[in-house]
Amino acid sequence: MKNKITDIFFDLDHTLWDFDRNSALTFEMIFKMNAIDVPLGTFLEHYEPINLKYWKLYREEEISKEKLRFNRLNETFNAIDMEVGDNVINKLSEDYIAYLTTHNHIFDGTIELLEYLKPNYRLHIITNGFEEVQQHKLEKSKIAHYFETVTNSEMVGVKKPNPKMFHFALDLAKTSKENSIMIGDNYEADILGALNVGLDAICFNYHDEEIDSTIKQVKALEEIKRFF
Repeated sequence: MKNKITDIFFDLDHTLWDFDRNSALTFEMIFKMNAIDVPLGTFLEHYEPINLKYWKLYREEEISKEKLRFNRLNETFNAIDMEVGDNVINKLSEDYIAYLTTHNHIFDGTIELLEYLKPNYRLHIITNGFEEVQQHKLEKSKIAHYFETVTNSEMVGVKKPNPKMFHFALDLAKTSKENSIMIGDNYEADILGALNVGLDAICFNYHDEEIDSTIKQVKALEEIKRFF
């Protein structure tokens, strides 16, 4: 693989950018700003699976960005029996997006891995995240300069695992699937999405899920070096 690969495509959230950690810090901040009195741990325990559910619906084109942002909060507050008005939920939703990139923790080993790969490969991002937020994440976490192209779902009009996302990214990077590989944490969106278009893939399986044993996988970013 080392000989034929020229281009490496990374997912951003949950792969390089530590979404859960940054998200938790953002909720802590905006709850204080808006005088929302709720134990953060209790909120996050319910919010995180609900958020994943709505992102899956968003990926599958079943809900809009606006419904994703509102419903994930509304359902979480309902789940913890806390009555919060629609206007407050809308304000929290806006504040969350506005302040999310105030916190920009990246996974351990991110810089070391990018420094290791950059001299020999062209690096790229493919992300389902919102266009207005993703570039800020890259810049504020000081990793934007490692990447030659960034493909986000709002540019393409579809989300991973839709094949159009991967074809668009390959075209933007002016490369071929035979000379490229995808690295991401989401088995459905990143790994199966890539494999289904003939693009090789490595799963960053830090959440230690059971996946097909034939899939290349690592538990820590530093382990990716062994493939290159």
